[in-house]
Parts: sequence; C-alpha cells; structure tokens
Amino acid sequence: MIHYHIIPVDPKAHLFAVTMTVQKPLPTQVFSLPAWLPGSYMVRDFAKNIIELKATGNDGEALKLTQLDKQTWSVDQHCEQITLTYQVYAWDLSVRTAHLDMTHGFFNGSSVFLAAHGFEASLHRVTMQAPTEHALNEWRLATSMTRQSGDEFAFGDFCAESYDDLIDHPVEMGLFTHASFEACGVRHDIVLNGRHRAHMPRLCQDLKAICEYQIKLFGTPAPFERYLFMTTVLDNGFGGLEHRSSTALMCSRKDLPLSMDAPFNNDYRTYLSLCSHEYFHSWNVKRIKPECFLPYQLEAETYTPQLWAYEGITSYYDDFLTYRAGLVDEQSYLDMLSETFTRVYRSQGRFKQSIKDSSFNAWTKFYKQDENAQNAIISYYTKGALFALYLDLTLRSETLGKHNLDDLMTILWQEYALQNRGTTDECHQKIVERLLERDCQDLFAYLDNTDDIPLATLLAEFGVEFTLRTSNGAQDVGGGTIKGYEIAFGAKTQATPMGLKITTVAQGSPAHLAGLSAGDILIAADNLQVTSQFEAQLQQYPLGQSLTLHWFRRDELMTGELTIAAAPKDTVALTITDKTKLKAWLGR
Repeated sequence: MIHYHIIPVDPKAHLFAVTMTVQKPLPTQVFSLPAWLPGSYMVRDFAKNIIELKATGNDGEALKLTQLDKQTWSVDQHCEQITLTYQVYAWDLSVRTAHLDMTHGFFNGSSVFLAAHGFEASLHRVTMQAPTEHALNEWRLATSMTRQSGDEFAFGDFCAESYDDLIDHPVEMGLFTHASFEACGVRHDIVLNGRHRAHMPRLCQDLKAICEYQIKLFGTPAPFERYLFMTTVLDNGFGGLEHRSSTALMCSRKDLPLSMDAPFNNDYRTYLSLCSHEYFHSWNVKRIKPECFLPYQLEAETYTPQLWAYEGITSYYDDFLTYRAGLVDEQSYLDMLSETFTRVYRSQGRFKQSIKDSSFNAWTKFYKQDENAQNAIISYYTKGALFALYLDLTLRSETLGKHNLDDLMTILWQEYALQNRGTTDECHQKIVERLLERDCQDLFAYLDNTDDIPLATLLAEFGVEFTLRTSNGAQDVGGGTIKGYEIAFGAKTQATPMGLKITTVAQGSPAHLAGLSAGDILIAADNLQVTSQFEAQLQQYPLGQSLTLHWFRRDELMTGELTIAAAPKDTVALTITDKTKLKAWLGR
C-alpha cells in the first residue's frame, strides 16, 4: 500500500509538505514524478518544483537517494518500509499544476505525488490536512477523489484505486462558494474560488441542462457517480482541464451570471461552453481515447495524430450543446460557430500545417506558440471543430437525416470505451464509412492536406449562408453584419507609453512588407505620432499610396514604407436563409 500525507505547510511561501510511505518496497525502489499530465500535451517537468527530497527506512535511518534523471530517483537499500519527505513549490495559477497562498490552495496530483514504480496498480491512500495557520482554520476541501473519512468538504482521508486514478482528481481548498444540482440522477457540485457575485441557482440551472443532454447523448448511466466543477474566478482568466469525474476551470468575474434573469451575454456563453467542453471530455478522451494512452506514459511525450478527434470534435460539441440544451437560439449559435471559422480563416498557418500534423506536433508547436504561430501552425481545436462540422453535415445530408455525428460518438463509446479498447488512427474513418456505406477517403483527406474544408455548399443545403468579409479590428471576432475595414495593416499591436508594440505580423501583409517585426515599437506614421486608433486612421488613405513608418527595434530607430492595400476577407459570418432547411440540422 502507498500512503501520502499532504499539508499546505506554508501558504505565504507557497509550499505543500508531502510525506509518502511505501510498505514492503522493492529491493531497488524507483520513484518518479510525471513530466506531463493527461489533457495538456506539453512536457512541464513538474519535478523542478520538488524541494528537500529525503528518504528514511522503517527505523527512521536515513536512506541514500540516487537521482537517475530530472524526475526519477531510486533507493537501493532493502527495508520493510520507505518514507519520502519533500516540499512542493506551488505558485502556478493555472489548471495544470499547483498553486498555494493565503487565499486558496489547488493542485493536480501529477504535480505533488511521486509514483512508486511497481506499485502503480496498488491502492493509494491520501491524508489531506488543513493548514495550521489560525487565519485559515475555516478552509474547506473539494475533490472528486473517494473519501474515506471526514465530513463533506472537510479535510480527511481519501483513496484511489491506482496511481493513474490518484492523479486524475484535482484538489481545491479554501473559502469557496458551493452549490449542487442533479442531472439524470447524478449529483453535480460546483465550487467557485475567488471573489465573485455569481448567482448560483442560475448557474446550476444552465449547467444542469447541458449535463443532462450530454448524459442522454451517450446513454445512461453516466460514467461517474458524482461530478465536480471547480472554478477559480479572476479579474481576467480562462482555461480548463478535464478529469474523469471533475474539471478544473478558470474564468473572469464578468463571465458569471449575476441573477436568474441576467442576459445571456457573450461572456457567460463562453463560460458555459468551457464547462460543456470539459464535461464532454468525460466521454471523449477520458474514456474514449487513443490506444497509445492505454495506459498513459507520462515520463515523456506520447505522440498521436488523433488529437483532432478528441479536441476538435469536443470543440464542435461544446458550443453546439449549449444550443441543443436550449440555452441559446439558432442565430446565437451560428455566431458562435462564425467565431470558430474566423479563428481558422485568420491563420496563415492553415496553408502550411494539416490537422493531423497539428495533432502530432502539439508538444512542440501548438503548446509552445510564439509570435510566428499564426503564420506557421493551425489549431487542431478550431480546424478540428470545422472538420467535425463537415462530418456532421455530410452524415445528415447523405443519409437524409438518418445518421449524424452523434452516431459516431455513441459507436465509439459502446465499441471502444465500454470495451476498454483504444482508438486507432483509422477507426473514426471506418465508423463513418459504416454509417455512409461508402469509402470516405475523400472526406478524411482534409485531415492530411491543408485545403480549406468545403463547408459553404453544405451549410447552404441546411439553410445557412456562409459569407467572408473584412475585419473591423481587434474586437471583431466574426459573425454579425459589421462593416469591416477596407484597408489592411496586418499586425496586432499593444499600446505602450512610447507607441504601439507589435505583437504579431501576418506574412504577406503590408506590415510585413514594410519591415515590421514582433517586438518593434511603432512610434510614427506619415510623420505623425501613432495612437491606438492607428488602424482606423489608415482607412482614410487611398489604395496604392504609401506612408513612411518609424519604429524602434530594441534601441535602434528604423524606418520603412507601408503600402496602402485592400484588407483580406478573413472574417466569417453565418446567417439563416431558410428556417425549414435549418431544422434538418438545428431542429431541437
């Protein structure tokens, strides 16, 4: 048996103290911490945060620890019991690792619990102790891990059936707000950490609708006995990470509803879509998963071209299910879909990287984006969502409504997840071929090439017009009938006291051809100081004219000529043209 004891020993210094005891260890006992965690495909080297790792035997004598690599240690002295003690520095305010201060504590098990090699399938017990500071004695604890002692939301003893199970139940501790609801007979808890004024009954009502729809889509019973939504509320934040019976989320205060009848604005819609996305992962990636994830190999990268199916399909469903659950109307949903289209069409990288390549290289490209990302890569989330839409509409069209993407997902659930089988690189195509009763290489070729997916004609068949227009600036995310700019600049900027800092430059754009690069500080155009209104002011110049730019690159003054050119049509709007046809897709 493996037993851990963890305590937020010094919140002001952001330190958790961990004690790990292994009974009857192997003669050479190896310990390690994961290099990455499921759902976040980048090596994060969690072991860098371990401090003062020590080992003792059953009589308290010090044992020699030999470090084998950046995240692995061994004890070569055979004894009846080995106890490790160490501290973990926790100062990453994200959903991925660990964070601790006087306001709250949070951790993923992959950041704090060393694994004992050879005992991964054994029972793992955890004692979680409250902080000793008097000021924090009212802290509570939330986790989906199986509780063995203590009252609900109290510190106490917990257990996990394996190491994989242990690290799949994140923990939140602090003075959080709690509410609960039932969906298809399953209890769901919501905890919000951070200052907020959210109206919890409204949040419960809307999440209940989404959760019930998803459970019914895959079929009851749900794959968990209880589910936990954990959200850290910030002034400005966004993110989520799925787990087998919970999710860790971050949002902005403005994303949460303030009353039962608060308007369903874009911010709240975004938060519900995030919840919908991570909840859908309870099926699609936590249980339906690539065969190379059975089991997870967390010591190094695990490459797969299938992430489009797990993040792309989930990204299609996250917004779609807010509509199907009755929370938004048809045009609102189409506006959400327009934003996904727009993110893809504004990326020059879509002409250079396929969806499968994006999936395979998530470790070094998608998760390590730099200022050139928009020119070099495409997101398997967004273009993967468009491919999922393509499959859905094709299935509906060619089978006259008999089949749709739901059928693909339920077959994957029944034939793979419930049978404990991982998906192969070809299985999604083979299932679609079964449903369409034809070869589908023509459809799935869009995973391997860099062509735009031909969706305009399919959308028209379902009563939706696809329109490309120019952008109206940084705040224009797509959709609607906004009149776009006629003149292009081609760079994103950030206002600074000196001028406009260039953050990204689109290849082939006027900004690129003028010589601007990320990091430059643009200070003047046409011998006038630039302001945050620079792009709007460009609209006053006639096509073909050029104006002189001045900017600093580091401490050197540079100059170049900006040619006034037409803005590209890279912003998508979807509008309803035939509600009767639309019912074949969006009929509830």
